[in-house]
Amino acid sequence: MSDLKNKVIWVTGASSGIGEAMAYELVGKGANLILSARRAVELERVRNNCPAASQPSIQLLPIDLTRPDSFAAATTTALQFFGHIDILINNGGISQRSLIQETELDVYRRIMEVNYFGTIGLTKTLLPHFVSRKGGQFVTVSSVTGKFGTQYRSGYAASKHALHGFFDALRSEHWKDNIKVTMVCPGFINTPITLSALKGDGTPLNQLDKGQATGTPVDRCAREIVSAIERKKEEVYIGGKEVLMVYIKRFFPTLFSKLIRNVAVR
Repeated sequence: MSDLKNKVIWVTGASSGIGEAMAYELVGKGANLILSARRAVELERVRNNCPAASQPSIQLLPIDLTRPDSFAAATTTALQFFGHIDILINNGGISQRSLIQETELDVYRRIMEVNYFGTIGLTKTLLPHFVSRKGGQFVTVSSVTGKFGTQYRSGYAASKHALHGFFDALRSEHWKDNIKVTMVCPGFINTPITLSALKGDGTPLNQLDKGQATGTPVDRCAREIVSAIERKKEEVYIGGKEVLMVYIKRFFPTLFSKLIRNVAVR
């Protein structure tokens, strides 16, 4: 069990949803935080919502995951805040709600640019720091759709599948450097992620899925993620009955194929 008190933790996608909830949970653990997202105003709001005594230990670093040319400078700035980084939580991302036949190729490229290339780009930029310190932890928020695909989420699922392949490889390459990898696979979590989910033409959905609206409370999700980080778990599934689909897919693939026709997961 790892004590997160005084650990330096960099969280992307921290301006709303799971990232925001994790910020509050981590502050309660006594961690020093670097919060990143595109919207500086929203990051400021998150910091202001934290207890006043903890706010000096929270630094804000706006970042756009579609701008890999900015990652080196952002990482340099992040390291200057507290002198080092112990954990990077890759949480920034974008979702999708459109059928394959209706989805423009540029939409798939956009999803991959944020969810996959943005995540691995920032990870690769920070990796030498972890190697030099002989320690560190990458925590990547994937999805249960990182374990299987489902309707209306082909691009989203593909981007999350790709993350599992990359981080499984990173884990195997850098275990001797004491670098840990934790993959987080949420199901339906009550967050506003579907408001900005991309439709087939690239415009935002602007509505909340029923599954999200009735999903696992985001604060509970954050607690389970932080617990997985503390235990350095390799992979964790969070949600309700939709999580069972991961195991059905693994052990009963034919049954899974029949069930998933009528089940939408995150």
